[in-house]
Amino acid sequence: MGKTGYRNPVYCMAFLLLALAGCGDPSNPAGDSGNGVTTLTYWSAPNPQEYAMAQDLVAEWNRDNPHIQVKLQALPAGQSSEEVLLSAMVAGTTPDVCSNIWPGVTNDFIRAKGLYALDRFGDFEQVMTERVPEDIIESVRSADGHIYQIPWKTNPIMVQYNVTMFEDAGIYEFPRTYSAFLEAAAKITRDNDGDGRMDQWMGFRDIRPIWWQRYYDYYTSYITASGGKTFFDKGELAIDRKASDQVFSFYQSLYDNGYFPRSSLQGNAFLYDVIATEFTGPWNIAYLENNAPASLRYDFAPVPVPDDYEGDIYSYGDHKNIVIFSTTKHPEESWEFVKYLTTREADYKLLNFARQIPVRKNLLEDPEFEAFFRDNPMLARFAEQAAYTRGVDSIRDLKEILDAVARYYEKSSVYGAIPPGQATEEMIEAIRVIREWNH
Repeated sequence: MGKTGYRNPVYCMAFLLLALAGCGDPSNPAGDSGNGVTTLTYWSAPNPQEYAMAQDLVAEWNRDNPHIQVKLQALPAGQSSEEVLLSAMVAGTTPDVCSNIWPGVTNDFIRAKGLYALDRFGDFEQVMTERVPEDIIESVRSADGHIYQIPWKTNPIMVQYNVTMFEDAGIYEFPRTYSAFLEAAAKITRDNDGDGRMDQWMGFRDIRPIWWQRYYDYYTSYITASGGKTFFDKGELAIDRKASDQVFSFYQSLYDNGYFPRSSLQGNAFLYDVIATEFTGPWNIAYLENNAPASLRYDFAPVPVPDDYEGDIYSYGDHKNIVIFSTTKHPEESWEFVKYLTTREADYKLLNFARQIPVRKNLLEDPEFEAFFRDNPMLARFAEQAAYTRGVDSIRDLKEILDAVARYYEKSSVYGAIPPGQATEEMIEAIRVIREWNH
């Protein structure tokens, strides 16, 4: 396939318009709304739990800060928050502050001068070092030496499983390895009503070739199988071929044997005993607490590893960060609000309201959170996993790269059109073409 086969013309055109439009001067001084009150616009994630938390935080802030008022808005709907934010940047309608920023897109925003450099604030280093582990601080430093985002939360991907369905199949410990998972799948996947068609499966994944869907299957499992590697090392492509082959093969076995259906399922399949497992993050705890029938017994376990794997089990962390957009007329006031969003009190609400894990040093050992985790043991599992997570590489073209991953996952794992080794080699070549073409 020629180089043009790997382009994403819609995304490229949007980025060109963004760059031409410009996104404001990052040195804009703080302004005033004319009546002594500064008003900031804050976009939070739109999911109900996180939006409820944001409402609580904003109400408390507005009560205590009469001269800096915050207007809350849920991130507008779209296929992904990244595309919504990109469109807002093109239109010049970005908020002052947003707390739902995927690290993989920040390089594009920075290139377009769309983000405010947070390390320009005098107390930035103190705020960061008191809260964020050093290795994570360095992971968000831009190529120009500045830091444009505050690491805020991580949502480690684990396997949510139906305890009753496993026990009914004679399985009392969640399978650690690929072969054990496949053996369990053979026992759990079945035709319950005798009509000759399966109606209970080991699991389900959205098989559409959409880049962000691969966070919850191929990419998470690649990080696990490789012992915590991502795709790049110091900006250079460094995919672990053995790990990639193992991941493609594992999912190919799940689909070829019918343990995962190739079709879509109606409603929440996990909630009503249609599937036994789901790859998900801690946000799903709140959903289950509010919606699961009383009969549903569930738990969470680490992502399965290849049979020959030894060592700590890593996972994808699904990090989301906080930024100040360069369109702001009130950078100092925005920074004060950002600091408030990262206090211990706000982090406690992130845990309590949204059931999500703040990026905070020694979280499980911190006495401020000790009682909470004792009362919420399932969330404690995710807090333990958080120490062994990896995010995405801070490089250009990441969405196009993940588009290529999605195509080869569909081609090899879902439909078995090519063997795993060939899928890995062709995917690596596709990524090289994307990088060479765009650079």
